[in-house]
Amino acid sequence: MKKIISLLALCCCAMFIVAAENVKVGAEQTKQYLPLLKGKRVALMSNHTGIVIQGQDTIHTLDLLLKHGVNVTAIFSPEHGFRGTAREGEHVASSVDEKTGIPILSLYDGKSYRPSKEAMATFDVLITDIQDVGLRFYTYYITMFRLMDACAHEGKQFIVFDRPNPNGYYVDGPILDMKHKSGVGALPIPVVHGMTLGELALMINGENWLYDSLQVDLTVIPCKNYTHQTLYRLPVAPSPNLRNMLSIYLYPAVCLFEATPVSLGRGTDKPFLCYGHPNFNAPRTEPSVYGPAITFTPNQSTQKGRICDGVDLSGMTEEEARKVGFSLRYLLDAYKHLNMDNYFFRPFFELLVGQDYVRKMINQGKSEEDIRACWQEDVAKFQEQRRPYLLYEE
Repeated sequence: MKKIISLLALCCCAMFIVAAENVKVGAEQTKQYLPLLKGKRVALMSNHTGIVIQGQDTIHTLDLLLKHGVNVTAIFSPEHGFRGTAREGEHVASSVDEKTGIPILSLYDGKSYRPSKEAMATFDVLITDIQDVGLRFYTYYITMFRLMDACAHEGKQFIVFDRPNPNGYYVDGPILDMKHKSGVGALPIPVVHGMTLGELALMINGENWLYDSLQVDLTVIPCKNYTHQTLYRLPVAPSPNLRNMLSIYLYPAVCLFEATPVSLGRGTDKPFLCYGHPNFNAPRTEPSVYGPAITFTPNQSTQKGRICDGVDLSGMTEEEARKVGFSLRYLLDAYKHLNMDNYFFRPFFELLVGQDYVRKMINQGKSEEDIRACWQEDVAKFQEQRRPYLLYEE
């Protein structure tokens, strides 16, 4: 069942850039959703990004709901926890919100990524309000998918307070081959899907992607004054290592390094804004087309504590990073200069990139242009497939 709250008229020109400060997120549309919550027990899946900015003041969606007398009985938290401070993949225990006394039920505690039967019995309606960045391997949408499925099986209502997608201006990358389905890829969508969580929820329902082909009782509260060409600046960092808009724009192109021995600068002041390795043997006397030379010592994850030589991307402009989009240029650069052949890749690579052919073609020495050509037709088909579920002008 689909129930979509009516949108205000959107601008007729798809390329028109709406001033981001005029965007109103779903959580702000209280008149549209408060009647749906009257007399209901409500659970909220959110984190530190679930905020509404009112002039000079910022209020969390949880506090906004309580202010309006909504009976919030449970909070579900995703990767990084309710406060958004836990590291990537770190298990977070369930707890109690100190301010409100409401139970925080972690969906990233290492035991189960789905709510228990007992947790499902504590509410009638579940609201998702969280800032996504529009990538298949960014886990917030997977948490939403699992909650949608749990609600469908238990007969609970599901509401998405929609938020803009900062990478929503394009679609690119291989479609996930579902044999590589994992905790960093749950749906047959491209690396960059270009949809908001509200649109993606509608597509999950409409394409029968939930288990047992069920559909959840779904309502999306859309943003106002937003199109897919809106350059929306996130008011807070969505996760600990995506600290600014430059890293968010570069994330599609550099995250594939997570499945290689190359460091992305975790634990430095430039996470996702540099890459390197102790044996990076490219000439570093002058800036390259990828970025100037850098030496750094990461204290997290790959190459922890070892001095790495590599490339500094932190000097790029945001416009330059947007033009890069999802690209293999940095991956191919590191692959070339490390001379590790197939030892460069770990099994995790296919889970991130979504297809077998990318690794094989890189090992064969194929160009980025040749590799990109393999997914272009699939991306075009996906764009048509998703069209009925779009809430905003492309």
